[in-house]
Amino acid sequence: MSRVLRTVALTTVVFILALLQSFAQGGVVNSTKNAQQIAALHWYGANHTTTFSVGGFAMSIAYDGANIWVPSETNSSVMKLRANDGALLGTFTVGNYPDGLAYDGANMWVANANDNTVTKLRGSDGTALGTFNTGSSPSGLAFDGENIWVANSGVNYVTKLRASDGTLIGNYLIGQSPTHIAFDGTNIWVSNTTSNTVTKLLGSTGATLGTFNVGGNPRAIVFDGASIWVACSLSNNVYKLNATNGSVQGKYAVGSTPYGVTFDGANIWVVSFANSTVTKLASSNGAILGTYAVGSGPEEAAFDGTYIWVVNVNDSTVSKL
Repeated sequence: MSRVLRTVALTTVVFILALLQSFAQGGVVNSTKNAQQIAALHWYGANHTTTFSVGGFAMSIAYDGANIWVPSETNSSVMKLRANDGALLGTFTVGNYPDGLAYDGANMWVANANDNTVTKLRGSDGTALGTFNTGSSPSGLAFDGENIWVANSGVNYVTKLRASDGTLIGNYLIGQSPTHIAFDGTNIWVSNTTSNTVTKLLGSTGATLGTFNVGGNPRAIVFDGASIWVACSLSNNVYKLNATNGSVQGKYAVGSTPYGVTFDGANIWVVSFANSTVTKLASSNGAILGTYAVGSGPEEAAFDGTYIWVVNVNDSTVSKL
């Protein structure tokens, strides 16, 4: 072996030994991972990559294809972070107590819970394009390709606004205290927290197609291409419903007080507020694939095509997995 190769080999061994010693001092005593995985801190499939500070009392999160948006309820603003490195690209003033978010392909919509309005921001630069009236305490939002749907948690109906200009299309009665909405390509699904139900509406007309029982205090809701998943915070589980007829396909235990849920194309991620964890489930059968620590009091999650982002209300951060 040449002197150069011997030097490189010796340097590599010293580096790895030093790295392992530092991990041991920090609490990692041994590992079955190889040196490359140790160096990259890849202890498991989803690694808590990093954490970014955001505004106070951030309870929602959305992805626009390049950036992550997070509202600050205490600051009446929305922050825009570049997804690849978390750099702050702007902070934009909206209404009082901003909560839910939805992206329409060009603009970010923000529900202002205390103003009973939604604000439309241009996605490219955050310019406010309009503020539109809704029902009492707007919370969750969804875009159906043409319209913005608003869950009004203070009343028992959802509002449909035309996305192009914010014109009111209609208000539609559902269950009690609706908070979150999902679109399945044709229909709108709404979680009714006080009723412990989910309502299915025909997207074109708002006609009620069914109301289905789920666990206690259903909150975030997501469509995986075939099924509707609902996080039920009082029963500490997530329900899987057939999107065609609303029948229960499964009920899966997760962490304590699950609030948020998102889909990554193959798996369901459930955010558990009381545990400060996120649980990864196989969407095919609900099998638990992992549980990962995040910040304190996680509320909701979003998928950016590669990473899972989680907003943590208690410490005003977002975690990137």
